Amino acid sequence: MSKSNKGAAMSRLHQVARLARTSLAARLLAHGFYAGQDQIMLSLHDDDGQTPGQLASRLGVRPPTITKTINRLQAQGFLEKRASETDARQAHIYLTEAGRDAIRAVEKSVKKTEKQALKGFDKKDLKQLSKLLARIEANLSDLTIIEDEATSEAEATPEAEAEADADTEVEAEAAE
Repeated sequence: MSKSNKGAAMSRLHQVARLARTSLAARLLAHGFYAGQDQIMLSLHDDDGQTPGQLASRLGVRPPTITKTINRLQAQGFLEKRASETDARQAHIYLTEAGRDAIRAVEKSVKKTEKQALKGFDKKDLKQLSKLLARIEANLSDLTIIEDEATSEAEATPEAEAEADADTEVEAEAAE
């Protein structure tokens, strides 16, 4: 691969993702939603009553981010928080009637954006694209590769070896 083409696939992937988010955000805004709120709404539509921690984990975001978005959606009247029946420290998030009514608009916005993005693709193209994206997702989701790279780089220093020995001692103590 020539030097000018290095990173071209990632650059194109970033550009497409940005354009897709921008297009979807414009459609969602017409219904009173901001970017990212749709994911929470759809997640609750699939499984109402999740905790903020469950939502954050499911959507791959940090808990403070999810809390801020939940609070905004609650202020907009789409969600409500209810105390857990079993743990007073825990809250569960539910769609309100207005939130359930808004799900159709969110789904329609997603579907229109997808239709726009995939215009001109036949079934074979879509199947191939889906496979390729799944491979990219799997490659990037494999954190063991990233951890292994970081570990092998860190193991090159005497300080890292001392830290590894200390970690081994802590693990051994925990096992006893």
